[in-house]
Amino acid sequence: MKVIVFANDTQWNELTNNRTGIDWQKVDDYNDFNKYTDADAFFCLLQGVDVTAFKNLNKPVIINSTINSLNALKAPSNVLRINGWTTFLNRQTWEIAGKLNEQATALFNSLNIKIQTVADEPGFIAARVIAMIINEAYFALGEDVSSKKEIDIAMKLGTNYPYGPFEWGALIGEENILLLLQKLSETDTRYLPADFLVNEVKNKKA
Repeated sequence: MKVIVFANDTQWNELTNNRTGIDWQKVDDYNDFNKYTDADAFFCLLQGVDVTAFKNLNKPVIINSTINSLNALKAPSNVLRINGWTTFLNRQTWEIAGKLNEQATALFNSLNIKIQTVADEPGFIAARVIAMIINEAYFALGEDVSSKKEIDIAMKLGTNYPYGPFEWGALIGEENILLLLQKLSETDTRYLPADFLVNEVKNKKA
């Protein structure tokens, strides 16, 4: 099976690590997908891409779009959404939004990835939960409950999470967390981002 990938180095390594038996090929531009008419599937993991360009490929195209729905992107029917945040691509189970056909099912079977189909909504399920955990940690930091390091240690020891909330936020990118929370808070005030998170993202941009 030949799979073409447009991704950064971190995404490429997470996606391909320990997934053998696949003819992986990395490209530098998603427009290069059109050069691989013999490919079985495509991964477009960098964001800000015009997904309508994929409708003529006639093969499954997996995009990293944690925040924007397929409907909002006006994606063609061969495009499926996943959460491509750091630490998610090397998981054995993925949340998928979109229409699974035989080709897409064969792809995920070849990758030994279990699929959980979910509604085409911003944030999927896991990303919403993790974003809320990270946001709550920033609320605790703002209330002087403890330090970042101590909160990370407490959460790892108390919940057996692989990372503390601030460690996880740094890996995913605090801006990604903030953007998702802002999107979700448009319809649900539970997701309003903590001031400390907003300020941290602003300071990193400055």
